[in-house]
Amino acid sequence: MATSKAWSRSGAGWAGRIGGAIPALLSSFGAVAVALLAGALVIAVSGDDPLAAYAAMFRGALGGVDPIAETLVAATPLIFGGLAFAIASRAGLFNIGVEGQLLLGALAAGWVGAQALGPKPIHLPIALLSAAVIGGIWGALPGALKARFGSHEVITTIMLNYIALRLSAYAVGSDGPLRGEARKPATDVTEPTARLPGLIEDTRLGSGLLLALVSAAVLWYVLFRTTLGFRIRTVGLSRGAAAYAGIGWGRTITLAMLGSGILAGLGGAVEVLGVFRQYNHAFSPGYGFTAIAVGLVGRNHPLGVVLAALLFGVLNSGATEMQSSAGTSKEIVQVLQALVILAVAAFAAATRLRLGQRLTRRFGGRATGQSMAGGDRAAAVGMEPELEPSSEPPRV
Repeated sequence: MATSKAWSRSGAGWAGRIGGAIPALLSSFGAVAVALLAGALVIAVSGDDPLAAYAAMFRGALGGVDPIAETLVAATPLIFGGLAFAIASRAGLFNIGVEGQLLLGALAAGWVGAQALGPKPIHLPIALLSAAVIGGIWGALPGALKARFGSHEVITTIMLNYIALRLSAYAVGSDGPLRGEARKPATDVTEPTARLPGLIEDTRLGSGLLLALVSAAVLWYVLFRTTLGFRIRTVGLSRGAAAYAGIGWGRTITLAMLGSGILAGLGGAVEVLGVFRQYNHAFSPGYGFTAIAVGLVGRNHPLGVVLAALLFGVLNSGATEMQSSAGTSKEIVQVLQALVILAVAAFAAATRLRLGQRLTRRFGGRATGQSMAGGDRAAAVGMEPELEPSSEPPRV
């Protein structure tokens, strides 16, 4: 009897989570559809054919094995970066430092990968671990500063981005200690023992994609099935409630930023070890900054982040074909990305407004104070309050 009750509670919890996630996912899909319609208007105003432009873009991103492989290549670092942003946002933090954490992780992986450290079962894990450690340290720094001194993470992560950029530039510069033998700002080419295996022959797609999907699954489990994840989400929604429950705020946000940096560092590592085969100072076209948009569009949920990264991968991968075939400037992709973000923000604001109206009707004017705090905080970081329904008691 006890076993059947446990299974019943577990099933109800799973059903509640899936049912609660559906409105958030539908909201994101609706926001993307609105953004594409608005983008079509922009293309039409510029004198081009929106249908031809979109057809060329999707053909360039999904029209065959090679285009699909390139789309997945473009999406892989965005999955890591979006997950990095998501875990920090779940703790109530806005991590703008994903780019710096990714750069230093890539630099560490590139240098370690260029050394002769043994066979692949030893060398590859060491290279990945070095990126995770360096990225984690760089992410934990702003978390610790906020926990100890109250320093705002937006300011510290922006500053650390510049420091990471200059450190990596110096490391592979003309007199840099990590510069390779070639006459360019880069490390030596990675050893074959440190390279990620490919997934599709004659394409650039490597097993970094599988590592990204595994990371998304692990993050989902940590956030929604462990005590640590419950603490992170509680701290993000209400610091006061977390303190009342005995959850250490400073320690929790530091751990969340540590995890954010680890994921960002791994994102840089898979690019270096699986795609470029060496660290080049100009290898990142702003993955860490685009990842912020990916996290927001994905509502800071691991599944949503994966889907949002695939969307942005389609946009980036199909831009060249859109320009060459339809004559539409590939810069329109940047406009589409901005429209997607604005649409998601508008849908989140509408959700918050509906939540406020429901609470006001139910509780009267008293709901505009404490009752709205959690919903406002959740909407501010792109989360839906209904995403994790309380179908089973929290485990502290």
